[in-house]
Amino acid sequence: MSAPTPAPARAGGDPGVRRRRPAGALRLTWLHARYQVVETLRVPVVVVSTAVFPALILAVFVVPQSGAAGPLADTAAVAQLAVFSAMSVALFTHGAGISEDRALPWDTHLRTLPVGAGPRFAARVLMGAFFTVVGLVPLLVLAVLLTDATTTPVRFAAGLGGLLVAGLPLLALGLAVGYSVPAKAALALAQVLLLPLAFAGGLFLPPQAMPGWLASISTWTPTRAGRDVVIGAATGLDVPATALPVLLGWTVVLGAVAVWAIRRDEGRRFR
Repeated sequence: MSAPTPAPARAGGDPGVRRRRPAGALRLTWLHARYQVVETLRVPVVVVSTAVFPALILAVFVVPQSGAAGPLADTAAVAQLAVFSAMSVALFTHGAGISEDRALPWDTHLRTLPVGAGPRFAARVLMGAFFTVVGLVPLLVLAVLLTDATTTPVRFAAGLGGLLVAGLPLLALGLAVGYSVPAKAALALAQVLLLPLAFAGGLFLPPQAMPGWLASISTWTPTRAGRDVVIGAATGLDVPATALPVLLGWTVVLGAVAVWAIRRDEGRRFR
C-alpha cells in the first residue's frame, strides 16, 4: 500500500502560518518590553533620577522666574527640558543599560534563541518610550501647577510628535554607546555626553544668552535642532531652516554608527 501523497504546498507558504507570525512577534515584543521595564523598576534610583531630575531643574531654575518670563518663555523652557529628559533616557536607559545587559550571560542566551533580534530591539524602544513618559509626567504636572506655560491640545500633540522626531538621533546615540563600549565605560561616556550636549543644545541656557562662538556651534548639534523643533511645534514659533536637516543628518550618521556597533558586537561574540 503506497503512502498518501502529501498535499502540494500553496504558493507563498501556509497562510495560517503567515497570519500567526505577526501576532507571535507582537507577543514576544510585549513580553520582552514588560521584562525590561520590570527589571529596570527594581532599581529605584534609576526611576527616581529619570522622573525627578527634569522636574527638579524646572522647579529650581524656571519656576522662580515664571512670572517675569511670560507664558511663551515658560512653554519653551518646558519643551527644552522635555528634550533633556528624552536624551537622559537615551543615554542611560539605552546606552548604559544595553552595555550592562551585554555583560550578562542571560543576554547571550537570549541572542542564541531562534527568534531574531526584531522583538528584543522593538522592546528596547518601547521601554525607552515608557521611561521618557515617566520623566515627562512630573515635568508637565509642575509646569501646569507652578508656571505660566500654556498650549492648546493641537500644539501639545504636535510637541509630542516633535519630541519623537528629536529623539531619533538621541536614540541612535544611546544604541551606539550601548553596543560599542563596556558597561563601566558606557556609564562614564553617558555622563560625559549628557551635560555638554544639554548646554550646547540650549536645553539649560537659552541660545540668545550664549556667546557668539557657542551659538554657532550649537546650531549644528542634535540637541539644539531637537529643541528648536519641539519648541516650534509646542508654541507655534518659527523653526530655523537648519533644524530638520541637522536632525536628519545626525539621525543618519548616528544610526549608521549604531548599526555598525550592533553588527560588530554580534561578530565578536558569535563568529
